[in-house]
Amino acid sequence: MPGAAVRPVVGQPVSRVDGRLKVTGGATYAAEFDPGPDMVYGVIVGSTIANGRIAAIDTAAAEAAPGVVAVLTHQNAPRLPYQRHQQLPVDPAAGERLHNLQDDRVRFQGQTVALAVARTFEQATFAASLVEVTYDEEPAVTTFAAAARHALPPDPAWEPTMFGFREEMGRGNVDAAMREASVRTDAEYVIPRENHNPIEIPATIASWQGDQLILWDKSQWVDNVRDEMASVFDIPAENIRVISRFVGGAFGSALRAWPHVALAAMAARVVDLPVKLVLTRRQMFNLIGYRPHTVQRVALGADENGRLMAIRHEGMAETSTYEQYAENLLNPTRYLYSCPNVATRYRFAPMNVQTPTAMRAPGEVSGIYALECAMDELAVALDMDPIELRMRNEPDRDEDRDLPFSSRSLRECYRVAAERFGWDRRDPRPASMRDAQGNLVGYGCATGTYPTLYSPASARAVLHPDGTAVVSSASSDMGPGTYTSMTQVAADALGLSIDRVRFELGDTSLPKATVHGGSMTMASIGTAVQEACVQAKRQAFERAGVTDPEADLGGVMRTLSEPVEVTAQNTAGEQQANYSMHSFGAVIAEVRVDPDLGLVRVPRIVGAYGIGRVVNPKTAHSQCIGGMVMGLGMALLEQTVVDSRNARPANSSLADYLVPVNADINELDATFVEEVDPHVNPLGVKGAGELATIGVAPAIVNAVYHATGVRVRELPVTPEKLLAAPRSAAARG
Repeated sequence: MPGAAVRPVVGQPVSRVDGRLKVTGGATYAAEFDPGPDMVYGVIVGSTIANGRIAAIDTAAAEAAPGVVAVLTHQNAPRLPYQRHQQLPVDPAAGERLHNLQDDRVRFQGQTVALAVARTFEQATFAASLVEVTYDEEPAVTTFAAAARHALPPDPAWEPTMFGFREEMGRGNVDAAMREASVRTDAEYVIPRENHNPIEIPATIASWQGDQLILWDKSQWVDNVRDEMASVFDIPAENIRVISRFVGGAFGSALRAWPHVALAAMAARVVDLPVKLVLTRRQMFNLIGYRPHTVQRVALGADENGRLMAIRHEGMAETSTYEQYAENLLNPTRYLYSCPNVATRYRFAPMNVQTPTAMRAPGEVSGIYALECAMDELAVALDMDPIELRMRNEPDRDEDRDLPFSSRSLRECYRVAAERFGWDRRDPRPASMRDAQGNLVGYGCATGTYPTLYSPASARAVLHPDGTAVVSSASSDMGPGTYTSMTQVAADALGLSIDRVRFELGDTSLPKATVHGGSMTMASIGTAVQEACVQAKRQAFERAGVTDPEADLGGVMRTLSEPVEVTAQNTAGEQQANYSMHSFGAVIAEVRVDPDLGLVRVPRIVGAYGIGRVVNPKTAHSQCIGGMVMGLGMALLEQTVVDSRNARPANSSLADYLVPVNADINELDATFVEEVDPHVNPLGVKGAGELATIGVAPAIVNAVYHATGVRVRELPVTPEKLLAAPRSAAARG
């Protein structure tokens, strides 16, 4: 049954198949679903203290307000079972999550102490403002400095996560090697708290239909939300359906099922009506996790030729008093460069705050910032080109796990990036380069790396007699183009044109998927999609009695009387134990600094990435330039200012919490080096979303040093920090 050959679409820059829905308003986000005209609205009342107990709570005025259906507090809320549930890697492995309105305990400023439910959002907001709470306040840890004085190692109950977190590790003798090193550097690097600010704020609509719960929720993992709610209410998971078809940016903020999800479901059960609960932008700073404040010490020792002899990397990060959230702050240091003597140590600084959470490249982006700034300082001490220093310390294998790399193209990444950037035009002397307007010019570089992760996932392929196919998995799409890339994989596996394939996601009624995070979606779910499509095609041929594997599937399908349906799971990652699997990148940035005002501008960033097979160069490129923008914000703008009196985020709005805007962004050049990796997974993909942010901040900071001769070790780099530091005569002009 011959047919016209279908051109493969994997590897092609296909435009987003869901793009028209998004630009015309046809994409429905969590807060936009309509369960019916009887839906009511919930508004949270947050605590105004950091630690203590509720002494009294007066809801009389709120309950008498127009349109109010209920006001829930710890005094009248139903007692919920809250069975044990910790889903690694999105939930902290030690501690216990918050229990909504179950007692009078307050653990941080902004914690939910009441929920007003009314017929309209405005009525609920007004009612919430009328709730009066009196507290018995207790001493609280509200500054990182105070928490650091009582830093802790991980709880003994801590379990390793799929990201490979380890609190402490050592090989060789770091102290002895440091004493023998010809050149040494030792410095402390600080990253402030950074808060999530995606376009779509967290939202949940909850509706009970008998003993069945439906949740329309902003989520990066609908299966986990279902399982969390099953544990909170102690009901079968099959009684819960979670829907999240579109996500307006998340970057880790929607990995967990945050307390407001259970709160919406609780309220809906109490009032026996659908309840919509949407956090405000300000509440995001209190009720959703964030990138934690970290302080890191990095000490490097090298011989006179720049060969690393010793690395000591210690990190401390804030966490809450009720959970221990940890990141892979130190993992890259253990394998990124060749060094016989390495010691790392991680410690927690518990504060009366909400628990931190993953924020794009959690851990790696922070740890590599410190390591790559330290490498730049070592290059200066050695009077060596910073790229040359990195290349001299390229390892032949992962010296931490004593495994070969499945593939490692860092040398090629630096070659390509340096050539595209024009690195050879760099004068190595700090504060030696200026532009025509008299601004100081600096070039800086940094390495990026992120683990290639792979997790069990399932997908379903249904082939219809009309020649079309529907492929599905309970995955998510927070912006990287999951709808599009999965459609490409399915189309190629089936041999159909892309317009004959539709991909569905974001619903727990679909085959179970893994978390949409950690740059593992294509590796995990994509391979399940491929497997389901291959099996479905095989079954279709068998039913039709077709033996020619090159036959046109579309024609074969039209001979069938019934659809072909196959659900398959991805194949196991057998090679993960035999290889060290990571993506790599090289980032080079140019900065221009006004010598009088200290203003930093970034006219261009070049990034070259080795990410294995690139399914869609167009969406992958978009991921990379988006990551560069996020890294620029980390370097120059983003910081949450925490009030030392009660740990309240003082700049909890987009008027005060600065993020990059179009005027801050100039030329972003992202490219991919050719890399074939037969070991990582059947598709040969590694993932780009996390990697694209890693390395950007240190490249900019290193460029600022090259431009000014001022070494800033605490982010963000602000004019005040540059102007307050002693400057060379060249920088002063």
